[in-house]
Amino acid sequence: MSANAPTGMVGAWTAGTSARRTALLVVFGLVIAGLNTGIGYAAAGTRAVAIGTGVVLTLAFGFAVRLLHRAAWLAFLSFLPALFVLVGSVQLAPDLALDKRGVRQEVTVVDAQTDGRRHTFSLLGTAGPLDEPLVHQGSNPGYRVGDRLTVLTDPEGQIALQPAHRVDSDGRLTALVLGVIGWTAIALLAGWRGHVRRRTGRHDTLVI
Repeated sequence: MSANAPTGMVGAWTAGTSARRTALLVVFGLVIAGLNTGIGYAAAGTRAVAIGTGVVLTLAFGFAVRLLHRAAWLAFLSFLPALFVLVGSVQLAPDLALDKRGVRQEVTVVDAQTDGRRHTFSLLGTAGPLDEPLVHQGSNPGYRVGDRLTVLTDPEGQIALQPAHRVDSDGRLTALVLGVIGWTAIALLAGWRGHVRRRTGRHDTLVI
């Protein structure tokens, strides 16, 4: 750039460069969603793995938005669709497995044990006690002794038993798609605003 160039143009990107880097960010979001879903499939019996990688990858996407945009508010906004991506990618594999091969059973809660925030419920089916309990992590499990409910069990023993009403592979896929759409919109906005900010000489800020 020449010495006589306007101060606002210093450090600016060409329209082509901004478009390419915006496209890379869109692709990065798609890769994160696909990669974490793949990790969820590979470790369907251990959701903690996909949760851990998903958190790291969504933070990386937010950081990339921050660099492209040169302001932080879009990066913070990207965490809203990130929740959809995280839930969808982590939950899709186990829910899909239970939808496809899960065995539906009508059961009765016959015993409840509590250890901190971990609640374990013993279940009695029509053929006798189930070998696998229903486990709930949290302060309000919503079940008590004597309750009747429908559960899905995995005949291969890889996926934990789940109440049937909580298994929704279509809903998880919808959440994943909505999250990716949200990320794409944020990436496009970040690319456009970042291009304008660089051309007008606006420096990094936290807000606008």
